Amino acid sequence: MSHRRIPKRKAVLAGAGAVGIAAAAILLPQANASQDGAGEQAGSPRKMSAASAAGLVQRLGKQLGDSYGGAYYDADKQQLVVNVVGDDNKADADVERAGAVARSVQNSLSALASAMNSLRGKASVPGTAWAVDPRTNQILVTADRTVTGERWDTVDNAVRALGDGVARIQKSKGEFKPFIEGGDAIFGGGSRCSLGFNVTTQDGRPGFLTAGHCGVAVEHWSEQQNGQPIATVQEAVFPGAGDFALATYNDPNAQAPSAVDVGDGQTVEIKQAADAAVGLQVFRMGSTTGLRDGQVTGLNATVNYPEGTVSGLIQTDVCAEPGDSGGALFTRDGSAIGLTSGGSGDCTSGGETFFQPVTTALDAVGAQIGSGGADDGGTGDGGADSDDTADGGAQNGGVSGGDSDGDGAAGGAMEEGGYGG
Repeated sequence: MSHRRIPKRKAVLAGAGAVGIAAAAILLPQANASQDGAGEQAGSPRKMSAASAAGLVQRLGKQLGDSYGGAYYDADKQQLVVNVVGDDNKADADVERAGAVARSVQNSLSALASAMNSLRGKASVPGTAWAVDPRTNQILVTADRTVTGERWDTVDNAVRALGDGVARIQKSKGEFKPFIEGGDAIFGGGSRCSLGFNVTTQDGRPGFLTAGHCGVAVEHWSEQQNGQPIATVQEAVFPGAGDFALATYNDPNAQAPSAVDVGDGQTVEIKQAADAAVGLQVFRMGSTTGLRDGQVTGLNATVNYPEGTVSGLIQTDVCAEPGDSGGALFTRDGSAIGLTSGGSGDCTSGGETFFQPVTTALDAVGAQIGSGGADDGGTGDGGADSDDTADGGAQNGGVSGGDSDGDGAAGGAMEEGGYGG
């Protein structure tokens, strides 16, 4: 794949498994949206792209303070809906003056964050996960099929203890686990994983990001099973505050293009890193199941794997299977969003999946997407694109995601989604 290391002596295309034809078709360029809010009166709900909505919520989230309860983008109406706690007339007026729709809700983001801390202390049972859903203004708690009997009662009691309207619990048919087995992208020992995004380290060396549980399991990675190692893991986090690893290529002159091969001769140039947003349409490329697409369904998710608890993840409905671990999660406009961590189900029955945010991983290891120069569109600081993901992004209740150029290409394909949490 072109997002893998390409030695100067040859170009290597790795087998990507079954490529999602429908997902590839969605990646084709689309016509630009009309100018946001054209011809609308100030103070009335205005039409806007997902990227414009993201920028607006960054400002409103700070302005509203404790009255802010998250927000979501209504793609059908092309409007931003902002959650306001209680009946705060001043906050409502601020929201409406900005051109968004004010929606009265029960829970502030700070209250939901406190509730998630309570869940960490009382419901950290293997096989559970939780994340904020700004569309319902609640925490969605998911328990997989292994959570039964006393373990189910523990989680259910913890959710009930939060009070009415704070959290809800649902059952998953699958089993939460890291997707480390199978696949054919990068090999080490008896493990197989997928490469995520090529990066440049602080000292200028080429490297790549992959899943932390892959980096913890194996230090040296090869392009073929039992092949000569091409990269060495420098840092790896799993479990704990993430699931990411940085590996550097053993050849310091290795070419590491900032692109993802999505099959059928198509590539997507990765221009920058960006945070996720609930409702954002995303694409995942993995060595087992190829190209798949779906939506972000939760932010700042906590997953209790059998190996330990991981926090700060992105939750989606994009399917994945063993061997897809570490693979790239990205948007049509070329924003690197996440690295495949794990989940439940498969690409036949579906399920929930979780991803390590790329921006967090880049900050932790001090790297940047691609070479970081103008040629490949890398961000100069190794973090998120400044237009759409400034001020902390969605992981701390701000805004992120969307199409970075504001033309509605990514946002136009989104269903109703949300920001914050």
